[in-house]
Amino acid sequence: MKIKTGLAILIAVSMMIGCSGGKNVIYVDQLDLTQMEAGWGENHINKSVEGNPLKVAGKTYVRGIGTHAVSKFLIQINGTAESIDGSAGVDDESGKAATVEFIVLGDRKILWKSGIMKKGDPAKDVHVSLKGIEKMALLVTDGGDDINYDHADWIDARITYRQTAPTVPAFVPKEPYILTPDNMKPRINGASVIGANPHRDFIFRVPVTGKPPVKVDVTGLPAGLDYDSKNRTITGKAPAKGAYEIKVTAANAEGSVIKKITIRTDKGLSLTPPLGWNSWNCWGLSVDQEKVKGAAEAMVSSGLADHGWTYINIDDGWEAPERTGKGELLANEKFPDMKSLTDYIHGLGLRMGIYSSPGPKTCGGFQGSYQNELSDARTWAEWGIDYVKYDWCSYGQIAKDQSLPELKKPYELMRKMLNQVDRDIVFSLCQYGMGNVWEWGGQVGGNLWRTTGDITDSWNSMAGIGFAQDKSSRYALPGNWNDPDMLVVGKVGWGPNLHPSKLTPDEQYTHIFPFGLYLLHRC
Repeated sequence: MKIKTGLAILIAVSMMIGCSGGKNVIYVDQLDLTQMEAGWGENHINKSVEGNPLKVAGKTYVRGIGTHAVSKFLIQINGTAESIDGSAGVDDESGKAATVEFIVLGDRKILWKSGIMKKGDPAKDVHVSLKGIEKMALLVTDGGDDINYDHADWIDARITYRQTAPTVPAFVPKEPYILTPDNMKPRINGASVIGANPHRDFIFRVPVTGKPPVKVDVTGLPAGLDYDSKNRTITGKAPAKGAYEIKVTAANAEGSVIKKITIRTDKGLSLTPPLGWNSWNCWGLSVDQEKVKGAAEAMVSSGLADHGWTYINIDDGWEAPERTGKGELLANEKFPDMKSLTDYIHGLGLRMGIYSSPGPKTCGGFQGSYQNELSDARTWAEWGIDYVKYDWCSYGQIAKDQSLPELKKPYELMRKMLNQVDRDIVFSLCQYGMGNVWEWGGQVGGNLWRTTGDITDSWNSMAGIGFAQDKSSRYALPGNWNDPDMLVVGKVGWGPNLHPSKLTPDEQYTHIFPFGLYLLHRC
């Protein structure tokens, strides 16, 4: 009797499936999420972008995808999908002022929009017909406010389909090509003015290209500075306050050229936009001493240094978990001797940069500079650091609100501390453009400031950032520069494994040429 009952149920279920016309369901998190773009961090299945349980307006959800605006996921559905269902909301771990908008696209048309959603809003139901659609996309925008920490969740998102299952188009990198002309004649590149403060350590690698061997001479150096022709580097102590014109001559078998360069010790630092390499978009928190040395060596051997690229900057992930008994900041085991590493970088004629946060912790959870600002500035000066990127991160837990005085406060403090050490240190404000930082970044002593959230290697991210710089462009001037984040060309990874940039060769050229204020991430 039990067997007959079980058989009857099985037959009934089979008839129901047949009547439904063979409908199937696949959850979006079952698709290939490696092709899903995120504005920051990594997309996670059943977790937020920071790896926490999915939670919207106090309600915890078991299944979904945690991402970060601007986010995009392209799905091939071949005209056989019925609908996409689920819900969407701003994750509770987002910033106080986080706003996003969820959008479902179909064959380049908007099928559904959530409208602007804020942190604390209940999740919105998603039920969108996909009948006849060939390609769909799940898009999360930043809501138009340029605020970072826009953490977004697609909850229980599932596609009902017939016949062919949805798939994710794989990214196939196009063959790269080189447009850079091969100029055999000598050329003296880079800026015609160099900023420094009086009587501080000075280093400048003369950037020269041409068919080797190229003989480079420098004349007219002020007292205290010397030129090493072997590595084409000017070093020593900067002269007294004033302007000093030097003459650089470069000659090879193809000809010769002369360029006058002015060393100014009366106008501050970064009189032209700083160019260099930063570890983050390559190695993320997996950066170590050998990777940094390799990047410095590649900057010289590849010829980038001969075009004016100068800085080698270590981003987050170098800090030791504990300070000394005196409160001094230490490097972790990946950087056994930071002073020697800096000396090595300087020996190549390059400059060294480092990273910290005004909060107790950095974005990666390492030691920040909160309540240790002067001690850290002294440590960096002793190591010979030339550039500091100061990332807001956990200071959001310290700030009373996002009023202008609170946004300025940690940067005014660190600039004051940097001014007390006997070293020229370029100060980079990293707070993602909050409070229109381009209007006041120079007032708090910044040499450059981020105007945007983090970039990723997608056209959507790069173009969205690059073509939105018009509103801040008029505030840029010598010593004060807008920073629309870093280049994503060549190989990128944000961790131990690298991949070719998802930007096409054309997009990479577009990325480099119009937006010359970027720091390079080249692995």
